[in-house]
Parts: sequence; structure tokens; C-alpha cells
Amino acid sequence: MAISAGILIPVVILVVIVSIAAVNRGAAAMHPHVEHAAATATAGAAAKTGAAVKGGAVAIPRREFLSWMKLAWAAFTASMLAAGTATARFMFPNVLFEPPPTFKAGFPNEIQVGQVDERFKSRGVWLVRDQLGIYALSTVCTHLGCTPNWLEAEQKFKCPCHGSGYYKTGVNFEGPTPRPLERFAITLADDGQIVVDKSQKYQQEKGEWSNPLAFLKL
Repeated sequence: MAISAGILIPVVILVVIVSIAAVNRGAAAMHPHVEHAAATATAGAAAKTGAAVKGGAVAIPRREFLSWMKLAWAAFTASMLAAGTATARFMFPNVLFEPPPTFKAGFPNEIQVGQVDERFKSRGVWLVRDQLGIYALSTVCTHLGCTPNWLEAEQKFKCPCHGSGYYKTGVNFEGPTPRPLERFAITLADDGQIVVDKSQKYQQEKGEWSNPLAFLKL
């Protein structure tokens, strides 16, 4: 919206200036008489060249007058179109289309015990499997919202922004982060696939990890 306004405003100003100039030109054509002093000077110049100036009048040809009037109307029409476009753009703002919060994440046997599945990191989810089942961790650092990385060799999540660290369970243990990673609701669909629902979040410090939806028992 800001970019559109930045383009349309100079265009409107330009067409307004052209319209004013065209109207003034048309007015001059409709009133061709000039001031007495200008007429005298024009008459003197015409006398030297042998041309006669009658009554001190300088007339603009009719065809030129009509051309200026057409230009004025064209500029006015363009300004109205620009204003109409800006209004329509305002009525229909940009809409960001995000993927649905609920999605299927494959079958449980695709994730090995002790594994951090990063296939859905682009969707903001890590799937972690332990001896009891699977849970879905949020990839958003609880410090300032950066995205940590899973370090396989060190068996921890490490935030590259300010050094916050989390165990595989999502519990924080180093850096400035004030609390563990959040978990999402996780269930099994009728076809046996894992279903993650990002619209439902569970926080460990509030005792919400004990909610049956925060952990998929296998």
C-alpha cells in the first residue's frame, strides 16, 4: 500500500500541473488580447517586417486551442483514474496466506527412537521420539523468537542469536532464554499418520506438558 501511494501521489501531482497549464493555455486562447504595452511592442516589430497587427491582438489557432483542451481533459481523466486506483487498492489490502496450522507429518515408524525429525522445521515443528512416544516441539526460541538449530553431535538445540540452549526434551539449560520450548498438540489420524496442530500450544512451566494432547504415546 505504501509503495502504491508513493507511485500514485507524484503521478496525480504531475497530471494536476499539466491540467492547470492546459486550462491556462485554453484561457489564453479564449482571450487573445494582450496588454497595451505588449501590443505596441508587437506592432513595432511587425512594422519592421512589413506585417500588420490589427488591434494589438495575438490569436491562437482554433486547432491548437482544441488540442490543449483535449490534453486538459486527458490529464483530468488520468488523475481521476489514479485516485480511483488508490481507493480500490485501499479497499483491498494485502493478505498473507499462511499454511493451515494442522497438518499430517507421516507415520510414527518413520521416526526412530532418540531421533529429532527435522523434516517439518520449515513449518516450525520438530518431531522428537523417545522410549515412550513422540512430541512436537516449536522451533521458536522462547528468548526473542529466533530459530535454534539441532546439533546432533551435542544432542541439544542451540539458538544462533544469543546462545540459548535446550535439551532434546525442549527444556532450557543455558543462555538467556527464560523457559523451555513450547509443544504443539499431536495425535494420530484414522489412517495412522501423525497429526500436528500448531493452534494448540503447551508450556512446561504451566504444567501443560502433562496434557494427553502434548505427547503421543506409542
